[in-house]
Amino acid sequence: MGQVVDAARTFFDQLAAVGWTMLGVALACHLARLVARSLAWRNILAASFPTARVRRLAVFGAYVAGVGVNSIAPARAGDVVKLVLTKHRVEGTSYVTLAPTLLVETLFDSVVAAGILLWALTQHVLPGLDVLPKLPSIDWHWPAHHPHATILIAVVWVTVIVLLVVVWSRHVEGFRQRVGAGFAILRQPRRFVTGVVGWQALSWVARAATVYCFLRAFHVPASAHATLLVLAVQSLSTLLPFTPGGIGTQQGLIVYVFRREPLAKTALVSFSVGMQIALTAANVLLGLAALAAMARTVRWKRLVAPARRELERPEASS
Repeated sequence: MGQVVDAARTFFDQLAAVGWTMLGVALACHLARLVARSLAWRNILAASFPTARVRRLAVFGAYVAGVGVNSIAPARAGDVVKLVLTKHRVEGTSYVTLAPTLLVETLFDSVVAAGILLWALTQHVLPGLDVLPKLPSIDWHWPAHHPHATILIAVVWVTVIVLLVVVWSRHVEGFRQRVGAGFAILRQPRRFVTGVVGWQALSWVARAATVYCFLRAFHVPASAHATLLVLAVQSLSTLLPFTPGGIGTQQGLIVYVFRREPLAKTALVSFSVGMQIALTAANVLLGLAALAAMARTVRWKRLVAPARRELERPEASS
């Protein structure tokens, strides 16, 4: 945690030098990215529930609420918030069908992220497994030093998921059909390309523009190469979501991948921390506003608890 505190102190020491105009443009690009992603998810939901009225504004609210929670809570807790809010806003939905839509939403992202990471590997800028434990990070530190315990935890999680699927399959009538409905848009290739891939490709353009503008705002030489390096760091830091937003990991990785560039470490740390603080603040504010408007509360844990009870009684959540 000391590394993060030191990084934050470095950021605030250089706050006066930030280019506020470019910072504002970066946040506008980030908002455009969220809009594009919510529209992609809305189209996935519309295909899964063809008889329901899936409103764009309601899906956008649920999506940004989930993004906001994911920014401050580990282990993708915000995804549960997305499902809860959507289930209560779209009639006729069920968790059994809603959950797979989140998987469908990640398919194109996985391909793009994998492509960026493969590019980074060809540039020989990513740290090896022997280097990861030595980086000043948080969420890679423990698993890197305790590989056997990490594998055990992963096995436990997989076992829990398998058992949950088994329980649901025995109690929910038409389980396979309901799960299959969550993947409905994949059986309509043209609709998937135009309604999902198109919007998500636009969201990646907006994401790259966001990073580029943040580089400019913090006076780090901005280029396509630098932007791709930051995107690679972001993708790598979210592989193990033990901390919100990969905090700590990004700061350790950003310094490492730019090690061949003639840039001061303080400038890189200031940029990384500043971008993360700005994006987290924007996500949390949007998320709280969406929660307050849709659920009349900002206490997201109160929303998740009833959902967990429903999931334990799958016949009731159908």
